[in-house]
Amino acid sequence: MHDALNFFAELFSYPFMVRAFLVGTMVALCSSLLGVSLVLKRYAMIGDGLSHVGFGALALAKACNVAPLTLCIPVVTLSSVLLLRLNSLSRIRGDAAIALISTGALAAGVMILSLSTGMNTDVFNYLFGSILSMTRSDVLLSTAISVAVLLLFILCYNRIFAVTFDTSFARATGTKAELFDTVLALLTSLVIVVGMRMMGAMLISSLIVLPALSAMRMCRRFKTVVISSALISVLCLWTGLLISYVAATPTGASIVACNLLVFAGYCTAEKIRKVRNHEK
Repeated sequence: MHDALNFFAELFSYPFMVRAFLVGTMVALCSSLLGVSLVLKRYAMIGDGLSHVGFGALALAKACNVAPLTLCIPVVTLSSVLLLRLNSLSRIRGDAAIALISTGALAAGVMILSLSTGMNTDVFNYLFGSILSMTRSDVLLSTAISVAVLLLFILCYNRIFAVTFDTSFARATGTKAELFDTVLALLTSLVIVVGMRMMGAMLISSLIVLPALSAMRMCRRFKTVVISSALISVLCLWTGLLISYVAATPTGASIVACNLLVFAGYCTAEKIRKVRNHEK
């Protein structure tokens, strides 16, 4: 017990670990709540596409020597709206639109970094995340954005629930389905930007998809899936941060590994439950 207390006292004596736990918990909550709707609506890959756009914006911010979040937020937000417009108004649909924008943004980001600063450790940090990259101002802005996303999700919960399961019925009852699809995309873009500094452009989308998939293995009601997804996401983030601190492993990869283990465990438990029900 005494050793555990000493360990956590030492852990939280480092400001970067306090920032990581604070921002990480908020991002994990937001991404898991949004992830359930995105997975059910088959929009899961939008997170991956927007994270690549975020990488391009981070590279441009680095080259222009401006604060990363101040440039990333408007760029990624506009990109989320553009993705929806391409999907509804263009011949380029769904995953093709996401691939077009994400690969273009990723290539542009690599080119900008290679021409401005060279391919150094910053590229690795941008792609795979680093808890050391978050400053005090990043924490304040990230916390404010995360609180805003949580409040908007709670306020729009019923509408988001409606457009998630039956867009036609939602329209028939007076819900502006396109508006709330846009709200969902905008909230996702904000979460992507906030979490990308810690998780990296290549791994942030896993926080959106994996907890939702795990929760869906064992839960059937929307509300219980949302709550389970949030709990899984936060616990996996905390565990991943602890593993990263103890074993000196990359933060983003450690968190993803925890989520994958939980997903594998839930899949196994689901199969065992089905076998037992079949035997009865």
